[in-house]
Amino acid sequence: MATSGTYAFNPDLSEIIEEAYERAGLELRSGYDLRTARRSLNYLLLEWQNRGINLWTVELFATPIQLTKGTATYDIDIDTISILDLMLRTDDAVTDKQTDFHLSRISEPTYSNIPNKLSQGQPLQYMYSRVGIKDHNPSTGADKLSTITLWPVPDRDSTYKIYYYRIRRMADAGSSASNTVDVPDRFIPCLVAGLAYYVAMKHPEAAARVQLLKAAYEELFDQAAEEDRVKTSARFVPNVMGY
Repeated sequence: MATSGTYAFNPDLSEIIEEAYERAGLELRSGYDLRTARRSLNYLLLEWQNRGINLWTVELFATPIQLTKGTATYDIDIDTISILDLMLRTDDAVTDKQTDFHLSRISEPTYSNIPNKLSQGQPLQYMYSRVGIKDHNPSTGADKLSTITLWPVPDRDSTYKIYYYRIRRMADAGSSASNTVDVPDRFIPCLVAGLAYYVAMKHPEAAARVQLLKAAYEELFDQAAEEDRVKTSARFVPNVMGY
């Protein structure tokens, strides 16, 4: 018995939507059906970003931030949802001197309680200020960006660079039916199940299937999310100082 020998199954948008309609007991008939399903798919992808860390969206941002003496606040790339780790690198590209320092993230109240926010030195902490799509200005086409604010304020030019691991936003479904979705293959089954559930909620004739589709979607998402985790050992060392 021969197998295909290929490992490239990656359905495009039209196939995903067609499968979702069939699971909902419906038939994809019009351009509007395709358009409304594509919109639901975008909502579904946004929902996933609220369910926790999706490992395929975690990356080291390729372009470091060059720090400037006396400047505390810097823009973060617009498709960044959150920052996981932020490092200050000194003497970048100097083999015997380059050093990375992990910066601690602090909250807005903690930053507000710093007495002298203009104090200069090697940065030790940062505050992350996150914005969203609501900050887009349609009249100018400009977007307000998320920012990081460092403390102490950098005290030197051309010495410090910031590198950060981030959670990036998943790409939109787009308008072309031949597009593929920005998820790994292991998440495609729950993507289809989730879209079928979303589509069924829009059609009264599929109302009887809504709860069944929701249960199937949640089960498949839990399975995929359980697999999508860091499989490394963790070591916890208790702080016993003072005993």
